[in-house]
Order: sequence, then structure tokens, then C-alpha cells
Amino acid sequence: MFPRPQFFPGAKLSYAQNLLFPVPAVDPESTAVISITEFTKEYVTWKELRDRVRKLSMAMREFGVKPADRVAAYVSNNISTLVALLATSAVGAIWSSTSSEIGSASVIERLSQIEPVLMFVDNASLYNQKVFDNLPKVSEIVAQLPSLKALIVNETSDLPKIDLDTVKPINGVAMLSDKFVERVRADGALEFETLDFDHPLFIVYSSGTTGKPKCIVHGQGGTLLQHKKEHLIHMDMKAGDVFFQYTTCSWMMWQWLISGLASGATLVLYDGSPFQPIGEMSMFKLIDELGVKYFGTSAKYLSLLEQKHTKPKNAYALSKLAVITSTGSVLSPSTFSYVYEAFGPILLASITGGTDILSLFGAPSLLVPVYKGEVQCRGLGMAVEVWDQDGKKIESDEPGDLVCVSSFPCMPVMFWNDKDGARYRASYFDRFEGIWHHGDFVRLSLKTGGLVMLGRSDGVLKPGGVRFGSSEIYNVLTKEYPSVVEDALCVGMKRSEDIDEVVVLFVKLQPSISFTEDLVKKIKLTIRTQLSPRHVPGIIDETKEIPYTANGKKTETIIKSIISKSKITVGASVANAHCLDWYKDWAARH
Repeated sequence: MFPRPQFFPGAKLSYAQNLLFPVPAVDPESTAVISITEFTKEYVTWKELRDRVRKLSMAMREFGVKPADRVAAYVSNNISTLVALLATSAVGAIWSSTSSEIGSASVIERLSQIEPVLMFVDNASLYNQKVFDNLPKVSEIVAQLPSLKALIVNETSDLPKIDLDTVKPINGVAMLSDKFVERVRADGALEFETLDFDHPLFIVYSSGTTGKPKCIVHGQGGTLLQHKKEHLIHMDMKAGDVFFQYTTCSWMMWQWLISGLASGATLVLYDGSPFQPIGEMSMFKLIDELGVKYFGTSAKYLSLLEQKHTKPKNAYALSKLAVITSTGSVLSPSTFSYVYEAFGPILLASITGGTDILSLFGAPSLLVPVYKGEVQCRGLGMAVEVWDQDGKKIESDEPGDLVCVSSFPCMPVMFWNDKDGARYRASYFDRFEGIWHHGDFVRLSLKTGGLVMLGRSDGVLKPGGVRFGSSEIYNVLTKEYPSVVEDALCVGMKRSEDIDEVVVLFVKLQPSISFTEDLVKKIKLTIRTQLSPRHVPGIIDETKEIPYTANGKKTETIIKSIISKSKITVGASVANAHCLDWYKDWAARH
């Protein structure tokens, strides 16, 4: 598995061509994309999408963009972004996007490493019925990217007149997107660079919560093949099916959504709050109106619906909805029960994989049952096993580390600026020599074949030498205290003077709830009863805020290091980094 083998040597293809001309062929006049914000809705046919990509890819070629050049984007999930990605692939360049809600320091930390020559930005972002001017942040970003030859601005909102001089690259030009494409020939053909199977297509980034993010490079063929497998075979996706994944352009689920075009699906690109304009029912009004068959979301969103006892089927028929996929964090068993009560006989698929593979290790399937609290099955062609700390395969229901023991086409082709492969090797192959170690702590059910996700390996709790995952604690809180506990963070604390690790549970309470010693005793008793005495936290304390990454993942590792008084470098990727000071103060007091 390392060094990474080459896949399908000699084969040539274009990712963009496969997405724009799926097999079997689609009606050019049918809808390819529905691009929606909290305020607008735009339908784009396959014919129109192809023509937009034709114009933009011609403009990019004329500007001098070549295969393997990097094209960056600071954008929202909209039709302009999709067109820019497909044009980038058509010319053979490499795409790297970050969402426009992310702060400039975090963006610079990423993009400065890959030296893009062209960058697309949205002039504004929209969220929760508000419009935010992106250009002040864009100005800060381009000032740190001397490699930029051009900045292309998409007008996503009617803000005051754009002053392009304020966002002009140091060594390049800034122009509006309409101006960039206005000079291309009307009769020019849509052309695709056909390149190697492993030709780089996407650069995505590790979380960067404890240092500079790693630049993970994914190839066009592995991404396409893996996504088509997951959509066509695992999910039975067909031409004309409506596919809606709620995501931003910084999350790998955006790429997973976009590849749905290769199956002929109609994509819903949504930019905005999932609770606008009508609260908890907002997304389901859309799903009903658009005839969505596949709806992808986060476990956190479903948990919030559960806490609010939302029942979409009471308000909408949702007659086409067949599959709900959940990812981003562990889906609690109680949330499985809620979804089936709220939606009826659909397929609820908890899925798992990540940025490192741009796809899934644990996948959905219409052919096997759904068991509460489990990811249904391992992905086809993915040799996933569970190993113990000594590197031996676990042949029981005991938990261990998720590994993959054979190479697979969607392995990253490389890390950017990692010429000797040292960072690549350290990320996946150091824990178990020559075996992909994914960093998830899981249990494989011998009875069902499903995976139970228990947390991250680096966040495993080990009081008294017994290993368990934080999600086991979260599941109990979600089930038993939905109206009391809004959110929680469970980590281990072991300082230099400690003999054993202490489990610390921080709870963020619902606004109307007071933190009392009686509540602490009740939570401890519930955990003892439902799990075991070993699972009971040594300390339960109240916090006002839980730190998350920009992609919505709890930063357990950082808080574990802070309260254990270990040295740690905090990267720019903690979305609400201001709250870390509270945890530092807590550590000083304890």
C-alpha cells in the first residue's frame, strides 16, 4: 500500500467529461442542477450547464491555465462554483475550494501552500437571512498569494459597487466573471483534457486544528470510480433522481454530491441556513417541492430535529424521499429511532469515510437491513478490518482501530509539498507498518456485518486501561437528556502528576436548565446503568460553548491536550477558537 501503487496505467479520462456526459445519455433539455439560496432558485439544464463550462474553460485556456496548475476558490455552494470546478477539470488543472464563511487566516494557511494561479470568489455569502460582504476577507487573502495571476469575482449579491482595485492580486488582475468570459468565441467547442487516471484533480485539507493543515491530493479517476460505485451500486442512483446533500464547499461531501452528475442525477445545490425561512421544516418543504430522492445531512442536524420532536411527514408528503444519509459525526441509536418515527420506511444510512479518501469506508446499501446505531456495511472493494493495539485482526465484537489492508483507487495520490512522502506515510502507515490506519475507533458486528463508530482513535478514553469511545457517552446523553443537554464534549485528562486517566465530561445545557450537583449525580447514574461503572466520568462540569472545526467536528484532541496541560499548537481551523480560553482557565483551576 505504501509507496502508493499506480492504478490503471495507460488509461486516459476526463472527470468533467464523465460528469457532463453521463452514461446512459440524459436529455439535454432536462434539469441538471437546481441552485438555491434562502432567497432564490435557479434551474439549469444539461445543455445550459455544458455551455457555461464551455465558455469558462475556453476563457481559462486563453488566459494560460494549463494542466496541473492550481485553481483556488473561496465560494459558496452554487451553480457558479460548480461551473468553475468543471471548467478547471476540463482544462486539466487542480481544484481547491474553501467556503466563504471561513476566516481569512484559515484560508491563507491552506492556499499559500499550493500557490494557485487563478482564484474564484463570491462577492458575498448569505446565511440566516443576512448578506455578508466577502471582499474585505478576499483582500486579506490575495495579499498573501503572490502566485495569483487572476482573481475572478462572481456577483452573488447586489452589494454596493465592487471596487476591484481592493482585491487585485499583487502580480495579477481582478475582474468580474462576466468580463472574464465575454471574449470567448460563440462557436468554440467544449474540449476536455484527457489525462492519466491518477492525474491530480482535488486538493483538500486535514482539519488543521493542531498545526498547519496537510494538503491531500486526490486523483480524478479514483474519485470518479469510487463515487460512481457508491452512488450507482450502493445507493441505486439513476438518471433524473434528485440528489440533495447539505454541505459547504470545504467539506468533502461537496465533491461527493457533485459526482452525482456522473450518474445522471439532478443536483440540488443549497447555500444558506437549514433552518430558513420556516425553521425546522425548511429543508423538508424544499425536499417535497423538488421531489428529492436522496437527502444527505449531518448527524448533528438530525439530532437537533430529534431534540425538537420535528415530524416532517405530518406536514409534507415527501413522496419521492427514499434515502437519508448521515455523516460528519456518530449518529446516536436514539436518532435512528427518531428518523424512522418521523419519516417512515426509508433507508437511513449512517456513512463514514472522510477527507483522506474523499469517499466512504462504511457505506449504505439497499440490500441489507439497517440496525440501530450501525453503519450498514463496508464499502465494496474496501478491505476494512478492525485491529487491536498489537496489530492483530479482531475476530470478535471487541472494539479496535479501523484499518484497510489492501490498496484502493481513491487513496490520495500524494500530499502537496511532500516530495519524499514522509508526511503521507506518517499520516496513514506509521501506526501499523504498511497498513492504512484511518484513525477511527470502531466495533465490527459479527452478527450484522455493520460498523459501530465509537469515536476517533486519538480521542479514545482509557480509564483504568479500559478503552471506549466518546460517542458511547454522547449516545446516552442524546437518548436520555435531549431536553436537558444541548451538546457535550467528553475527553480524557492525564497530567504529568496523574497515575491514571480521568474522564471529563463537559456539558452545554439547554437555555432553561441549571447546572446542579443533583443533575451531575443523575447523569453519572444513567451512564453507570446503561454502560458500566468504568464509563462514568470522574468529572462533569458545565461549559457555555463546545469548540468545533469549520466542518462541524468536535475538537476533542485539542481540549484533551489543554486540560492535560500538554504542549499544543492550535491551528486556524477551530471555528470558534475564542472559547478555548475558557478551557485553559478550567485547566488552570483544576
